[in-house]
Amino acid sequence: MRPPDSTATPLSPLDEALARERRFHDTCRAALTAMVDGAAEQVVTGADVSASGADAEVLGYRFRSHAKAMRELPEAPLFFGRLDFAAEGPAAAEAGDHRAQSYHIGRLRITEHPSAPPLVVDWRAPVSRAFYQAGARDSQGVAVRRRFGWAAGSKGDSADLTGLEDEPLADATPPATATAPATAPAPVAAPATTPAPSSRILAGEIERPRVGPMRDIAATIQPEQDDLVRGELTASVCVQGAPGTGKTAVGLHRAAYLLYTYPQRVRRSGLLILGPNRTFLRYIAEVLPSLGETGVRQSTVTDEIARPAAPVRAPDDEAAAGVKHDARMAAVLRRALYSRVVPPVDSIAVPDGSYTWRVALDDLERIIADVRAEEPPYDVGRERVRTRAVRHIQEQAERRAGPVNNTWLRKISRARSVSAFVEACWPGVKPEEVLAALLADPAALAAAADGILDAAEQRAIGWTKPPRSYKSAKWSAADLVLLDEIAGLLERPEGYGHIVVDEAQDLSPMEARAIARRAEFGSLTVLGDLAQGTAPWAARDWPGLLAHLGRPDAAVTPLTTGFRVPKAIVGLANRVLASLDVDVPPARSLRTDGELRIREVRDVVAATVDAVRAGLSREGSLGVIAADTDVAGLREALAAAGIDSAGPDDPDARVTVLPASLAKGLEYDHVVAVEPAAIAEAEQRGPSRLYVVLTRAVSRLDVLHSRPLPWEA
Repeated sequence: MRPPDSTATPLSPLDEALARERRFHDTCRAALTAMVDGAAEQVVTGADVSASGADAEVLGYRFRSHAKAMRELPEAPLFFGRLDFAAEGPAAAEAGDHRAQSYHIGRLRITEHPSAPPLVVDWRAPVSRAFYQAGARDSQGVAVRRRFGWAAGSKGDSADLTGLEDEPLADATPPATATAPATAPAPVAAPATTPAPSSRILAGEIERPRVGPMRDIAATIQPEQDDLVRGELTASVCVQGAPGTGKTAVGLHRAAYLLYTYPQRVRRSGLLILGPNRTFLRYIAEVLPSLGETGVRQSTVTDEIARPAAPVRAPDDEAAAGVKHDARMAAVLRRALYSRVVPPVDSIAVPDGSYTWRVALDDLERIIADVRAEEPPYDVGRERVRTRAVRHIQEQAERRAGPVNNTWLRKISRARSVSAFVEACWPGVKPEEVLAALLADPAALAAAADGILDAAEQRAIGWTKPPRSYKSAKWSAADLVLLDEIAGLLERPEGYGHIVVDEAQDLSPMEARAIARRAEFGSLTVLGDLAQGTAPWAARDWPGLLAHLGRPDAAVTPLTTGFRVPKAIVGLANRVLASLDVDVPPARSLRTDGELRIREVRDVVAATVDAVRAGLSREGSLGVIAADTDVAGLREALAAAGIDSAGPDDPDARVTVLPASLAKGLEYDHVVAVEPAAIAEAEQRGPSRLYVVLTRAVSRLDVLHSRPLPWEA
């Protein structure tokens, strides 16, 4: 047997700690592999134990969905933190059942057996909250909080665990802090002695260069963000978030938290993520799957209200769109619809064999008036009218010959005279039919809009060349919100248990009403920044918009401290903020790094090519943002210089050239903002659009201009 090498250098306690964590990660990886294999096996065998075919189908669907979700889990490190609860001292009592226990915290629960204690605790579990909330002033029973440093882009190989950092919180002897060798790809970690934002591993994770789609922030959630994420399902909240404060991430993590905490209620009623456009949805698409949640509907308001029978084939000028998106249109449309409901002009007679049943005119008038007063959805009211007319006849029949059966009731309900009465007094209609009749007939529009819209507003939305019928009408995008409003008056749409609405400040009142109808029995998470409102109808304050969303009492929580956008860039954006007509406090940033360069140049196109070429020598994504009309020329110039670029729909591109109108919600490590004056002049809310553009960079911002800068005017 070979004797041990007495000259070998023993591992330090720090290196031993890191080696133990790597071995533990290997154990977790094996357990996760077994969980994935077990889910696949359950699909084959699990449904067979059911007693009925229907139950087997339901179980089979659940097992297949679970197995699919397990297979689709992104490859990533399996834990990012650890909690060591106090074993003795005053903090031990606060630890309660967790006394002397240690828990690794990750993006999903990992266990070697369903009944065994977890190897990794889900970040959403109640015990995990201490990882985000505990501090020196309130340890919550935690002796030590450990953070792990992983190599950038790690797929979860244990060798990528390059550092760890311990933060003593309670009265305990702090364990050692292990760091990677100086050549390791992860940032070197040092012992943390101050609150979480000063942690070097945490700072490195927050400030990591932005490449590709948005990623989750489960490892870096701050206490104020955690409070919002873990709010009750029934609570509707509004987050006024300055750039870089993580409001989008908060909304997505809140969705993941609700799916974990209330799985049956949320999945039964549904959860919807609403973004401003499809580019934004592609950008955030990987966040929920990385947290173990798949199958969540992510959509836009336009897609939610789209109608196959009414494709968008016509533009609206600014004046028409402004009126159509105005909340007053709801009252106009209600009048237009209910103008079709008229009192009866005669009694009805229903033959029944040798006998004829009659309902008097005054009874029919009372039926119509009573149903109108109840204000049910239009189609429900129509059926109530029919049902009550039949009930009058039923009461007569039962007085004459005793109880009647359902077959007799259906026959009377379908009688020609009953159907004629209903159709004459409460006719069946389609949304397209109602709107076309309103916009095509100036007299009908004047009657419905009397006292609501002035003559100029009526002319703005009226059709100058009406179509032959509603079936041949060419609808505009703004018409869709009107059609959805009418559809909601006819019949309540299928709702969701919870809706997360991002960039909500740009919702029009009518779009907000469309969302409110889909959340009538659910709750909302409303995310936005009034300073970034760029639509002509963008909200100037939150109470008005929340009222249109059906949540006038929702709490508004401000997030003003940014972790993503550097201080110098935030300072420039605040200069633009001062000129905007919104009551929003200036943002601030905890990041003192970052670069800001403002250069006056003779040729902005040539300067852009030079800036991009220089930027490619450094790590991270690069976004070139300009006025919409300038984008094509910039892409041509870059291509002529041999620089490949892509549009905003390719989140993995190294260089993206995008119009200012699509920049909202996106982030790039390095941004080249081209000719701010052109961006500010391009639209009605151009200065707000410029504010958006200037806050898209998370490391470096180049501002190139040949014209005077708007904030210096």
